[in-house]
Amino acid sequence: MAHRTTFVLLALCAVVIACSRPAATPVAQTASHAAATASATAAAPVASSTAPKPYVLDDTEVRTLHADGTDRDYQVFVSLPVGYADHPERTYPVLFVTDANYAFPLIRSIARRVGDHGDGTEDFILVGLSYAVGDTPVYSRRRDYTPTADGDPTLTSDMPGRPVVHGGGEAYARFIKDQVFPLIAQHYRADMHRKIYAGHSYGGLLGADILIHDPTMFEQYILGSPSFQFGKQVEFARLRDAMAKQKDMPANVLIVLGGYETIEPASRDPRYNSSVDMIGNAKRFVAQLNAKHYPNLHIRMATVADEDHLTVFPAIITRGLLWALPGKHA
Repeated sequence: MAHRTTFVLLALCAVVIACSRPAATPVAQTASHAAATASATAAAPVASSTAPKPYVLDDTEVRTLHADGTDRDYQVFVSLPVGYADHPERTYPVLFVTDANYAFPLIRSIARRVGDHGDGTEDFILVGLSYAVGDTPVYSRRRDYTPTADGDPTLTSDMPGRPVVHGGGEAYARFIKDQVFPLIAQHYRADMHRKIYAGHSYGGLLGADILIHDPTMFEQYILGSPSFQFGKQVEFARLRDAMAKQKDMPANVLIVLGGYETIEPASRDPRYNSSVDMIGNAKRFVAQLNAKHYPNLHIRMATVADEDHLTVFPAIITRGLLWALPGKHA
């Protein structure tokens, strides 16, 4: 009886197994089905447990500020140092940088990388000065960072229906001084007696113009590759006029350029400038200031080898931070 029961169970299992097997399929049909299945799987979007979110830099804020003198809106980016909330008794120096859309995240990253290792740099509040809302970066900086309307007349506008405009530098500097400074002083624990300016190219030109006309607006200036060639070198005429009036220019200034930012006719290296000797112009600017022997003006100039106008800015910032905000243990 036991043998018969075993046989029946075995037979029943065989039937179940046979029923569970798929019917025989031709090889070509099987391959076609597999390919179609794989294609459908690849084409189907991968389900996500949550919707994607914008990436936000830690300890950063954005404020929109209306410029009273020009009737334009500007975004102001703010990055607070690590531990800011844990030390309510502390105040911090403030670094203001132009071209914030590019420069702000770069400086923030360099500051945290350099500041957290070795001697590092002193903690500071970073303020990014962005472009006018509704303007392209090129259009906004051409207008806001240049001292006069004497720009290159051959330039074309990247904003259809709006002509190229230069010469808004003085109005923009007033906006920074009269509106951005009070905003930062009111909302953050900022040491407004330790303000640092950083700008590159047209941003460097704007900083140079602020330096010679209102030197105490900032205590330190990091001027990267200043565009002194603008307006047929009109800044040198402005420098001459300013020096005739200024009895002193109390400020610390660092000017940095890339080693390729000059003309080398004998070289075939395309990274050299083809027509503008920016290093020579910067040397001329420094020499004219030094010739005046201002008692409280301290100015340095440096070049960074193997860097051109487009690549030098990270090196400018690294050097500038180590110069303006020396390490915690220095």
